[in-house]
Order: sequence, then C-alpha cells, then structure tokens
Amino acid sequence: MMDRVGTGKKLEGETVSGCVLVLEEKEEEEEISVDWRGRPCKPNSHGGMTAAAFVLDGEGCSFIVYFFRTQAFEMMAIAAVGNNLITYVFNDMHFPLSKSANVVTNFIGTVFLLSLLGGFLSDSYLGSFWTMLIFGFVELTGFILLSVQAHLPQLRPPQCNMVGGGCVEAKGYKASIFYVSLYLVALGSGCLKPNIISHGADQFQKKDSKKLSSYFNCAYFAFCMGELVALTLLVWVQTHSGMDVGFGVSAAAMTMGLISLISGTLVYRNKPPRGSIFTPIAQVFVAAITKRKQICPSSPEMLHGSQNIDRGCVSDTSPKLINLLHTKKFRFLDKACIKSEDGRGGGRSDESPWRLCTVSQVEQVKIIMSVIPIFGCTIIFNTILAQLQTFSVQQGSTMNTQLSLSWLTNKFQIQIQIPPASLQSIPYIMLIFVVPLYETAFVPIARKITRRDSGISPLQRVGVGLFIATFSMVSAAIIENKRRKSALNYSSNNKTNLISIFWIAPQFLIFGLSEMFTAVGLIEFFYKQSLEGGMQSFLTAMTYCSYSFGFYLSSLLVSLVNKITSSSTSYGHGGWLSHNDLNQDRLDLFYWLLALLSLINFFNYLFWSAWFSHNNTFSSSGPSPTTHHDAISSPQEEEEQKQDLENHSFNSSKHIEANNTTIPCLKLSP
Repeated sequence: MMDRVGTGKKLEGETVSGCVLVLEEKEEEEEISVDWRGRPCKPNSHGGMTAAAFVLDGEGCSFIVYFFRTQAFEMMAIAAVGNNLITYVFNDMHFPLSKSANVVTNFIGTVFLLSLLGGFLSDSYLGSFWTMLIFGFVELTGFILLSVQAHLPQLRPPQCNMVGGGCVEAKGYKASIFYVSLYLVALGSGCLKPNIISHGADQFQKKDSKKLSSYFNCAYFAFCMGELVALTLLVWVQTHSGMDVGFGVSAAAMTMGLISLISGTLVYRNKPPRGSIFTPIAQVFVAAITKRKQICPSSPEMLHGSQNIDRGCVSDTSPKLINLLHTKKFRFLDKACIKSEDGRGGGRSDESPWRLCTVSQVEQVKIIMSVIPIFGCTIIFNTILAQLQTFSVQQGSTMNTQLSLSWLTNKFQIQIQIPPASLQSIPYIMLIFVVPLYETAFVPIARKITRRDSGISPLQRVGVGLFIATFSMVSAAIIENKRRKSALNYSSNNKTNLISIFWIAPQFLIFGLSEMFTAVGLIEFFYKQSLEGGMQSFLTAMTYCSYSFGFYLSSLLVSLVNKITSSSTSYGHGGWLSHNDLNQDRLDLFYWLLALLSLINFFNYLFWSAWFSHNNTFSSSGPSPTTHHDAISSPQEEEEQKQDLENHSFNSSKHIEANNTTIPCLKLSP
C-alpha cells in the first residue's frame, strides 16, 4: 500500500519489481478522535452539533448546551476585568495614567501571548479538554485573589483624588499581590482561549467546510454575548457596588463556565496529543542548516519521505504527522530531506532525525513560515483595539456621562449615568444583530458569486476588516479634538456643558464592524491551515498572539511618543500622553498617528496576502488534489529526474500506468 502524499487518499495495488501498480483509490479515513477516557469516538454519540452547542441549519446559533456557554462565561469574566481594569489601576492602585494604560495593555498582551503555551500543551501533551479544565481553575484562583484585595483596605493604597495629586502609588506587597492575582488570570485565560475555539471546531469533520465556517461565526457570536454582558451588567456592578463585588461576579461567571465545560464531557470528540510539536520543527531547521551546502534535487520524488512504497524504497513518514503535499516555497528547507551517501542502506535511512527529516515535517514548518506575514499584518489592528480599551475609556470619563430621558415624557425626567467602560458594549450590541445577518444574508449571496462555502475567503475577510479599522482611528481623532476644545472652554465642575459621551460611539462601532471581519477571518484562516499540519490549538493560538503583540506595541508606542514629543521644541508642555489630565494631552494627534500606521499596514497586507495566495498550494478548504506525476510532465523534467537518480546511486525512474493514473516509481540500487 502506498500513500499519495497530500491527496488524502490511499492507493491499493500489487508490487511489480519493487514498485506499486495502482488498481484503485480509496478515501482515507478521518483522523482518529477519542472520548474523555481515550476510547475511539462513536459518530452518533460524540461531537457534531450537540457538542459544539449550536444548530447549523440556517436558523442561527442556539446557545443551549455545553460548549458556547463555556466560551460566553469565560469571556464575560475576563472582559469585565480587562475592559475596566484601567479604572481600577488608576483610581485604586494610584498608578499614573500612562503607566496605568501600559499595565492594562501588558496584561492583555500577556493573556494572548500565553495562548501559545496553551496551544503547545494541548497539541503536545494534555489535549484541549484537560488543558481547559486545569487552567480554568488557575484563572478562577486569580479572580478570587483580585476580589479579596479589592475588598480589604489594608491591601490597597489609601483613597485620594488622582487629578489633584498627592496620591501614594501601590508598591511593595500590595503591588505584588495585585500583579500575582492579575497574571494568574492571564495564565489561565491565555491557556484557555485557543483551546475553546479549536476544541469546538474539532467536533466537526474536516470535509464539513460549510459547517466549520458557520461555527466560527457562531463562536464570535458567543464572544460578543460574553463581552456585552461584561460591558453592561458587570461594569455597572463594578461602578455602583465596587470593584471587589465586580471581581467576585467574574469569579462566579468563571465557575459557571467550568461547570458548563465539565457537563459536556461525555459527548466531546477529543483529538489525542501528538507529542512535542516543537521537536520536529527544530529538527527541520537543524537538518537544513547541517546540509545547507547540498543541492536540492529537481524532483520532489528524491526527498526522504515523499512517498511510501511497499518494500525496498523511500521510508515512510512519521505516523504522528499528516502526509502533506510537497510545495516549492522555502526550497532551502527541502535540504533537510536529502539523504546522505552514507545514510542510505537496506531501503531505510540510518541517519539521525536531527539530520534527516521527512517531507511532512518540512511542509509543517513551511505552513508556519507562510502564515507569519499574515500574522504580522494584524498587529497594528490590535494596537488600535488597545486604545479603545484604555485611552478611549479615559476619554469618555472626561465627557458628559449623563443620559437624560426627559424627552420621553413631560412629567418625569430620568437621568442615567453611563459608565465609560460600557461604551465598549456598543459594537457588541450591533454585532449581535450583524453576525447572524452576515451568516444568513451575506454568505449565501457571496457563495453564489464566489462558489466558496464560506462566501468569501478568510484572507479577503481579514483584508476588509483591516481597511475599515483605519476609519475607527480617523473618527477617534476628530472627536477627541472636538472633546478637548469643549473641555477647555468650560469649567471642570460644569460637566453638563461638555459634549455627550456618545460622541465617541462611532469609533467603537466602526472598529466593531472591522473586528467581525478580521477576527473571525483570522481564526478561520489559521485553523484551516492547521488542519494540514495537525497543530490546531497552536496555530489558533497565533491569532491570540497577534492580539498580544498589538497590545505590547501599544505600550511601546505610548512610551516612544512620550519620549519623542517631550523633547520636541514644537510641543513644549511635555509629551502627547505624559499628563494625568487628557485635556493637557494631545490624544487626537496620537490617534492620527495610528490611523496613518493602519493605512500603511493595509497596503502591506495586500502585498503579503497576494504572496500567500500565489505560493500556497492549499485552498481554504483543504489541499489541492495534485499528484506526484504532475511534477514529471515533460521530457526535460524526466531527464532532470534521471540525472538526479544517477547522482544518488538510484536506478532510472520508470512509469507504470493503470486506471489512467501514472505513478513514478523509484527503486533503490541493489
């Protein structure tokens, strides 16, 4: 029996002179999934709609069981902390405004960076379910500690007015407790996030690309629901009942999420861990560097592990790797598959795996390298998101936060105080209606035009989102200039004369729309690439790693802008963001800078997405059905292959035709 590398099919036949005569093709079985006890899953009892907790029949998403409740509850808990954290750090921990913003962005950046650890542990050792369960309790511990510190005055600095000055910043054991609690939450949430997404997607078969695309839309809907509850109900609780109660509610929400996760244990399909995913990657680079002076053969048939032949031929690929189609990109890595003269004997290689790798190993590394430019182009996008969770919240706190409903009746006047952090709920309110509309209206129309199950490709979806994000910062800059002028013209104690907080709503709405395209498209893109390399959780974690780098870049930009503008003679009153009072800062200029960077980033993305589409041999729904005989389609190429075979002490290649299928046959020399 022989694998046709990359086609996902088995070839059955008989051996003729050490070669395989192909008689028929049979579909390769789905990758094995197991239940929580390690037993093979039953199709009628595990996975599918019940385990993923939504209905995929055109009627929308139904969050009724298990999985999406875990997604929504966890997002509810972490969003309530992250989105209003700057208020707690500034008012209770008494950190300066710029430092408070950096504390928040560093925390959120660490959450997303640690998703790589969660993806690694899941794919390599623990599996998605056990990774989620273990680190879910770690996150819960962090929430409890934050609640205890916020409740006990002796664990916090004394209260004061930060604008008036004279406040004592939290230091020593008080700061230590705060950071330990905060980063326990970061560790737990970071390791949880990629596994929630990938484990839900694992409930479906690879061939169900239509259901898989709808799953990602519904997963984002659950994300929006969790964010909405966090930014309205939980932020209101934090504002009116105290941060200690707010953190306690987050702990309760996390507890409910863990209960929901455990309740679906019996119906989950689990992908077993494959062992360390980093070791094969490292082996490829070491082997390629060791053989850097070798010349790559013109035919991929010469590469170790490019095909599995019955006896006396090239050794088969690792059972833990999916057989991948050889591609021509990053050819220097193919040198890791070249067999040394003294490494060939008895039909199998005696070389160390650190000197000789299979094609599947190399292609796995190529997948990771090819998605890095796409990953890099989303960092600026997430830097913009960081501003909406930090400076935009403080921006809203300097505006008129009262909502008067007196226009509804002549008898009563209702005054509602809007917490600034709750403005972040505006895009999620919109998206609760837009996401189902996108799935039920836009996708069917686009599907007829593009003939794609997902309507538009993940890369196209990301590009649309990156373009829209620029206008979020344009809106933010214009409104901040208007807000600042209004604040300087009126007394600080006459806040009703300030412009309404709802003036900054457009920047949230525009970014929310862009996030629907970019975030979902990026997750779908990475997951579909991971199907080829067997790294579902790890590559999904790269999506969150993009968030991490975006928030870290935000911290770096704030520091650089302050340093550069503080020394500038054209702005002689400190840096753009160096004061605790936004009325003295120039946040509008910082927003314009981000708008420019975002526009440049969009054109950069167009280049790299075109590069990826040109060089990538995999479609959005799986590998293309290219066979090895495509690589030997001309006499010139056959002659090149013959020369390569002679140079490597092989016999000349022979072709045996059967059932209209041509298979190149490589036979080892006696």
